[in-house]
Amino acid sequence: MLWGRASKEAIGKEYTREEAIQLDDSDTIRHLRSEFIIPTKDDLRRKTLSSQATYTGAQEALCIYLCGNSLGLQPHRTTHYINDYMKAWATKGVFGHFKAHPDSNIPPFVNIDDVAAQQMAPLVGASASEVAVMETLSANLHLMMASFYRPTEERYKIILEGKAFPSDQYAVESQIRHHGLDAAQAMVSIAPADPTQATVTTSQILTAIDEHASTTALILLPGVQYYTGQFFDIEIITAHAHSHGIIIGWDLAHAVGNVELLLHDWDVDFAVWCSYKYLNCGPGAIGGLFVHENHSKVDQKAIEDGHEGYRPRLSGWWGGDKATRFQMGSQFIPIPGAAGFQVGNPCALAICPLLASLEIFTLASMSAVRSKSIMLTGYLEELLRRSSLRATADGTDELYWIITPSGITERGAQLSIRLRPGLLEGVLVELEAQGVVVDERKPDVIRVAPAPLYNTFSEVWDFVAIFELACTKANNSKATDSQGSGALGGTEDKGWSLIK
Repeated sequence: MLWGRASKEAIGKEYTREEAIQLDDSDTIRHLRSEFIIPTKDDLRRKTLSSQATYTGAQEALCIYLCGNSLGLQPHRTTHYINDYMKAWATKGVFGHFKAHPDSNIPPFVNIDDVAAQQMAPLVGASASEVAVMETLSANLHLMMASFYRPTEERYKIILEGKAFPSDQYAVESQIRHHGLDAAQAMVSIAPADPTQATVTTSQILTAIDEHASTTALILLPGVQYYTGQFFDIEIITAHAHSHGIIIGWDLAHAVGNVELLLHDWDVDFAVWCSYKYLNCGPGAIGGLFVHENHSKVDQKAIEDGHEGYRPRLSGWWGGDKATRFQMGSQFIPIPGAAGFQVGNPCALAICPLLASLEIFTLASMSAVRSKSIMLTGYLEELLRRSSLRATADGTDELYWIITPSGITERGAQLSIRLRPGLLEGVLVELEAQGVVVDERKPDVIRVAPAPLYNTFSEVWDFVAIFELACTKANNSKATDSQGSGALGGTEDKGWSLIK
């Protein structure tokens, strides 16, 4: 069953929690939930990390964590991988770089990034040689733009989405200025054609490419838009860019581990991503990049003849030929593939959580993960659309509406919900009091992301019930406050909202 606006099953249907439990029972990847540490409500409220209480296993004691689009939950395996790293470093010292140990989850330090790239490649639809595990997203974006943004007098513009994640916008602007160009002239931002809408259509993007093709050097777009959760048509847009001879790169921060990707087959030039969202690797975790094999070849004969023989880049010793890396020579010869774009020695400790997470992804196909995600997010959408609180009592206005596209091919696991102005803080206070974790974007949007690896249908049902209560309370509070009572309380109650 797939839920949507026109679902025949939805007409006149009342959804019960018992049915949500039945959906959980039929979930083919429900066993993966046990791979994760789900905070209890007491964990979230407690001011210390340590607890004197013992968790009894009761599901009602657990929080409802719908914030995997911001920071994924910690897998149980992460501790084991990090402990193996600490033990190898403690007991083997420098020999930990080169010697494998049968009682360890991790490979020798010198090869750990290669192993991670091999395991990451299937998630992004690439060969292992097209993937590198390194740096952070913004650093990788700068490295990619240093190689792929080669402005000329005729072609110098960069096309990006109008509400791009700020770091992407900063990177683009700084790269333009680095080349001595005027960002106001060289940045082309694509904003929604309809100011009442939050999303940009594929046709609008293709039209923008057509209009600026003769003066554009690079396109940078998000695979999944962070604010709305819109899943862009990477294949169609990439092909259209190439039809005009334009290089195109993708920020996949909200796409990797969320939607199925075929970067090689889609002929994507380059892509970058982080791994702390749907890959569940922890705050500020190591990033990754993809470089299509067409751009990463190394011509050894050309190098021997005194020519460069490879794509220009910012170089560092870890991207150099492994056969000569430790000879400490002065000539840089890159590793063929994405690994040749590495700069410094990647942090082995930072790669350990990634290896732990990628091991979980081997327990189910990405197709199975995506199939559950489509059902889970569709179920959330159906419950929200059927809520009586979408309209006020007199039917003149809605308390909230969904700004994420409804089509299942146009979104990932996230629904972005815009609240009526003035409700956000009150809604967040109530959600937090009930042990619900979501993400907010001021002034009026909450982002709700049921992650298929660990979230359940019954959690989604519970969330909607709590969300309805929160909206009712916030709306009543706002009405009372407008009459002078000021009912929302002090900032000490607004933990997550205050932090954000």
